[in-house]
Amino acid sequence: EVQLVESGGGLVQPGGSLRLSCAASGFAFDDWAVGWFRVAPGKEREGIACINLSDGVTYSTPAMKGRFTIARYSGNNTVDLELNSLRPEDTANYMCAADVRCWGTSDRGDFDDSYVWYSYGQGTQVTVSS
Repeated sequence: EVQLVESGGGLVQPGGSLRLSCAASGFAFDDWAVGWFRVAPGKEREGIACINLSDGVTYSTPAMKGRFTIARYSGNNTVDLELNSLRPEDTANYMCAADVRCWGTSDRGDFDDSYVWYSYGQGTQVTVSS
């Protein structure tokens, strides 16, 4: 059974940073992909970034490139999402998902939420407020 547990959310001031982690189990981690998404109040789910764990190739949503970075650090089954220069409009529930590959990608390295992934975590809340 695929299990995804997010952590690292919290309250942060505008301009601040957070690092979220997605701890994964129940699948061949090195052969799959992990994506990060968010759901803001009153809005639809948005894709943020994904990483194909077999080769380390990453894809990002254009509007968030440069502020949000996805990374996998060797030695453990986790994928992190680093959030920088946070804004109040980044307030949302951030969740990770797993599947056999990154879906919703382009040759330019873009990523979107146009596919339903195999499994999603419950998410971790990020609130950006002064």
